Amino acid sequence: MNTWMAIGATAVGCYLVKLAGLLVPGAVLERPRVRRMAALLPVALLAALTAQQAFADGRVLVLDARAAGLGAAGVALLLRAPFLVVIAAAVVVTAGLRALTG
Repeated sequence: MNTWMAIGATAVGCYLVKLAGLLVPGAVLERPRVRRMAALLPVALLAALTAQQAFADGRVLVLDARAAGLGAAGVALLLRAPFLVVIAAAVVVTAGLRALTG
């Protein structure tokens, strides 16, 4: 498949998805179940992306410094640390383990 054909197909697909969202009746969007799903879906997708980036290397499951950094961020979140402290904890732990293990 040509690169420009793939770009064109992606653009058309994005337009159709946006059009489908605009064609959904407002009554459907106001249902409590739909509102809950719309609120929780971004969180679930971000968690899945984070897990994939932290624990996978191609098709292999790995536990390395990234996983330790994610764990440190989780502990900081449980302690209700500010966002920048959470990020700093993850960075420090990840960098420290990488420096120690090479």
